[in-house]
Amino acid sequence: MSCSGETIETENEFIQIRPTISSQLKKAKYGIADHGTVELCHWTKKSFRNEGDCYKHKFYGISTHRCMEFSPAGMFCENRCVYCWRPMEFYSAMKMPTEKVAPPEVILSKLMEERERLIMGHYGDVKSDRKKIDESLLPSHYAISLSGEPTMYPQLPELIKYLKQLPTTKSVFLVTNGQEPEMLERLRDEDALPTQLYLSTNAPNEEVFQLVNRPKYKDAWQRWNASLDILSKLDNTRSVLRVTLIRGYNENEKLIPQYSEMINRANIHFIEIKSYMHVGRSINRLEYGDMLDMSEVRHFSSELAKQSDAYSMMDESEVSRIVVLQSKKRLIDRWISAYADTN
Repeated sequence: MSCSGETIETENEFIQIRPTISSQLKKAKYGIADHGTVELCHWTKKSFRNEGDCYKHKFYGISTHRCMEFSPAGMFCENRCVYCWRPMEFYSAMKMPTEKVAPPEVILSKLMEERERLIMGHYGDVKSDRKKIDESLLPSHYAISLSGEPTMYPQLPELIKYLKQLPTTKSVFLVTNGQEPEMLERLRDEDALPTQLYLSTNAPNEEVFQLVNRPKYKDAWQRWNASLDILSKLDNTRSVLRVTLIRGYNENEKLIPQYSEMINRANIHFIEIKSYMHVGRSINRLEYGDMLDMSEVRHFSSELAKQSDAYSMMDESEVSRIVVLQSKKRLIDRWISAYADTN
């Protein structure tokens, strides 16, 4: 496989993250397996200590401590987003050869072992809820996001089907940057759509798109719009646009009419509008002041809802600086449990 940098090697049966990079990721508390990554997020650890839950719990009823966040394409991505807090400087290759990727049951089994290893240390924390930690060992929710772009993994349809048939699974979320519309078509055509499908939406026009996402594909804007069109027609999944606002990049009120036109065309169920957070590797590219205050996120969201006339304010999480809008035209029950019971 040809690539620049030293992100991967293929000397073993499957693509491997190189030892030098794997070592750095492990120091950052990642679990590594072949080309996959897993992590216990900040909110999972807080939930262990009964100190709060992720906004996905507040918005959709996801059980925070039983959420497994992972990626089957840990060091692969087609964008170099300015706000990314993941180690994207290690990304290099633009393709994952089908014959070199670990199959779903293999990559998931290894990542589950890595996740269990990360969890074990929390049993020694006297502030932790042992019952929650016990339950966390059997995930009920899978968030396919973390580092890299999961739609680059060629066996993604098989992975989602595999996750859905596990006995404890209640939901599967997938986050994509929209650069692989052909994979979204495969998920649709192969009956492998996740419970909830997110499309990162950081720009209402190509100029801002290039500024924020820094894509590697020359036709990246066209690819993203193709993905948006696919989402607008999907019936067997809940669809979400996730907008990350960055001061000086994409939060100008003058852009709201263009955002409004876009979301009306998108015809999706929910829109999550959040501030950029000054954490991780993003601090090397952005300033602390590039984050928006909650009042600014709330104002932007309110104005967008007014101008679109197709969405209404559903909920918010001040600690995460995020507001969620809900479609008035494609109104569904916000709670995942209600959706799961009917699908």
